[in-house]
Amino acid sequence: MPPVQLPIASVVICSHTEERWAWLQQAIASVQAQTAAPHELIIVVDHNLPLQKRLLHQVTGAYVLENNGAKGLSGSRNTGVLAATGEVVAFLDDDAIAAPDWLLRQLELYDDPAVYAVGGRIDPLWENGRPAHFALELDWIVGCSYRGLPRVAAQVRNPIGASMSFRRTVFEEAGLFDESMGRTASPRGCEETELCIRAAALRPGGRVVYEPASLASHHVPASRGTMSYMLARSWGEGISKAQISALPGARRRLGPERRYVAEVLPRAIVRSLASGEVAGLARSGTILSVLAATAAGYLVEQARHPFAVVHAPRGGTGDVEVAL
Repeated sequence: MPPVQLPIASVVICSHTEERWAWLQQAIASVQAQTAAPHELIIVVDHNLPLQKRLLHQVTGAYVLENNGAKGLSGSRNTGVLAATGEVVAFLDDDAIAAPDWLLRQLELYDDPAVYAVGGRIDPLWENGRPAHFALELDWIVGCSYRGLPRVAAQVRNPIGASMSFRRTVFEEAGLFDESMGRTASPRGCEETELCIRAAALRPGGRVVYEPASLASHHVPASRGTMSYMLARSWGEGISKAQISALPGARRRLGPERRYVAEVLPRAIVRSLASGEVAGLARSGTILSVLAATAAGYLVEQARHPFAVVHAPRGGTGDVEVAL
């Protein structure tokens, strides 16, 4: 049989600070060493002229662009999408390192025309080792795959932003990432979730696939293992989920969160307590604290905006509007 023809791919890395320079260099090198070489590598700098100049002078084999959208990760990603020419647009965080077959494993799944997005597994690279109170089930807080996700390739609602790809037609049909969401100065997120919910409404029978064989490692500084960061990130997650709950069909599509709370977290608490260790007790307390902070953020945001009107971000062919 002839070899499968992989789609042409563009890879986008977004960066905003020179503090991650060494990690950014590793991310770039890992993309340039892919067994399935991307058609192009696009590095988007989020309103940081010194970093942009440094990249232009020191990095070869990549396009370096300034974020021409709203300040923040969503605006930077949108800049990359609009500049990309590949059939598939893949995203890797600037503090992540892709395995050599990272892109290949994702592109292989696009031989199914129903697949419109693919996410990969992200393992944490802890700066000072995993904190004893940080349960594996909470690794989403640091942008990594968590215990409870499928262990083999499976359909999911949305990928994790540190390692993901989309057919470019998704952005043409559903619009770009919502620039009112995602990371700016606050540790929020969910712009991938929001985009996938919009795309799913336009693609009945379409699939998002999580492929654990597409592996990336994600640097995690010690500061992100503290309780203060965990609670701030959880609060932001609750706010973001309240915002996307205003999308058509979003309440039904928040089933993964309900299953996570009803099944994954209780098992994690039982497992931690059953260990009989002080660290196990700490993990249980952390899980309950994270759950409470997330719920509080969700409820507070809903109380602030009980009647939400949602518009599809720029770039789509069909605006979505709903009042709740």
